[in-house]
This record gives sequence, C-alpha cells and structure tokens, in this order.
Amino acid sequence: MGGAGGAAAGARAGRSGVQRLGALLAGVGGTGLENTLTSLGLATLVGRTRFDVLDELITFIAGDGDDLDSQAARDAACDVLDEVFGDADTWTELTDTAEMAVSRENLPTLLETFLAQYVYNRVPVIAERLSRITDPHAVRQADEEMRQIIQVLVSLRIPDDPFTVDWAGPEGRQIAEDTVRMTYEALQGLDGDAQ
Repeated sequence: MGGAGGAAAGARAGRSGVQRLGALLAGVGGTGLENTLTSLGLATLVGRTRFDVLDELITFIAGDGDDLDSQAARDAACDVLDEVFGDADTWTELTDTAEMAVSRENLPTLLETFLAQYVYNRVPVIAERLSRITDPHAVRQADEEMRQIIQVLVSLRIPDDPFTVDWAGPEGRQIAEDTVRMTYEALQGLDGDAQ
C-alpha cells in the first residue's frame, strides 16, 4: 500500500467517512434524526423505512463502493449504523432508537468503531498474514488481537467530547487525517517489529 504515508493518503473514504459519520451522529445526539437529515441535505429520507434510510446513509458516509477504499468504509459504516439503529424498522422506531443510542458518552466509541473497522478492512496484509496460520483457534486469537490493537490506536486520536467538533469542517478533516495517518504509522511500526 506504499507504506503508512501512501496508505493514509489513499484513505479518502475513511477520512470523509468519519467526518460525515461524526456530523450525522453529533446531529442525531444534539437535535434529533429528522433535523440532522434535513441539515445534511437528506430530507428525502424523513419518514422512510429502515432499508431506505440505512442504504442512503451508508452511501452518504462511505460512497458507492466502487473501489476497495469505499468498500472498506461501507463495511465499517454498516457496523456502526447497526449499533445505532439496532432492529428498528419503521421511521418512528429508527428515530427513537437512534436518539437513545447516540450520547455524549458513546459517540467517541461509535467513531472509534468506524475508523478501526475501516482500517482493519483496508489493510490487506492482515488477511494475508492470518491466512498463513493453520490453527483455526490461533487465527481467531490473532484476528482479535489485531482488531484490539487497531481499536486502541484509533481511540487515542478521537477527542473526548466529539460533540464540540465541527465534523464537516476543517477540524473534523484534520482529526480524520491525523487518525488514519497515525494508525497506519503505528501499524507499520508493529509490522517492522515483527520482522
């Protein structure tokens, strides 16, 4: 992937994805789902059902999945939106569930989950290295350890109070870029230590 610099530079869907997800979730936690969708130019989703809302939100956050970068971001967005919306199906259920799920306390965790899943999905060397292990138990253990390492690296960069961040603006972009770059640099360092 061209080292940490190349990987981070190519992580467009992750950078823009965490900005858009941050704006979406901070809005839901602040003014509610309907007002947030309207402010983000997604007013056509108001009143719709789960499939329509989630499908459009995943595309809004991560793009249309036309390349590996966008696919990694879409998978990560699916994981987070599943946490936010749970089993809600109708518009009323989606609104109630989302507004209860997004709080000042758990917004950092939701953003960390997105970035950690995105980075994990985007680093092909992880799957390649895991495929070399023949013991299924060892594969599961190594996979879980790698996910935990990425989660910790990402959590170090997410601000304690993400509701104060303008995720759609320069501050959100800088946090996203720094998080992705520093996570890839740390992973590259871990890879170097293992050789």
